[in-house]
Amino acid sequence: MPDLDFIVEKAEPAAMAASPHLNFTLSVSNAEAEAVLAVALRCQVRIDPAGRAYDEEEKRRLRDLFGEPARWGQTMRSMLWAHTSVMVGGFVGRTSVEMPVACTFDFNVAATKYFDALGDGEAPLSFLFSGTIFYPSVEGHLQVSPIPWEKEAKFRLPVQTWRRMMEIYYPNSAWLNLRKDVFDALHDFKMREGLATWEQA
Repeated sequence: MPDLDFIVEKAEPAAMAASPHLNFTLSVSNAEAEAVLAVALRCQVRIDPAGRAYDEEEKRRLRDLFGEPARWGQTMRSMLWAHTSVMVGGFVGRTSVEMPVACTFDFNVAATKYFDALGDGEAPLSFLFSGTIFYPSVEGHLQVSPIPWEKEAKFRLPVQTWRRMMEIYYPNSAWLNLRKDVFDALHDFKMREGLATWEQA
């Protein structure tokens, strides 16, 4: 039965995607000397904020998430960032695949607040894997096996990679969330006055 291991090698902004995505290059290896026909891979991506140090400016910007730094021992916990999935094609020994993770610039989302608060360095991430492995038996029959829940990988995402992605999709701009009635009033004003941009409105 296949015994898969996972290594996250790098991350890059997705080229020409309809919305902001990071593509994580994932190395998948099988400890057993047998073919794998396919893997239906699922992944939970978590941010591990306690896995790095923060300067004074970062501490100030992170108060919205974790409160005063003196309380971070109680408030700073691992945060779910995203769920993603990808199909891994057949391989023997080792293969690699790009695993997309959708991102948002909505400042009501904790992950956005966290990444934006970091001045530089790296963001510590955990990738928790699950899914289904398809492989042939010695007689050639299709076999199915789950990926054990303990399979995971660590990765330190360069903050500048996240910033570069957001600059591609939202150059020199940020999202501001408004109540629906406020947005409707602003939208009506923008159309009535013939204004070209939301900033002008």
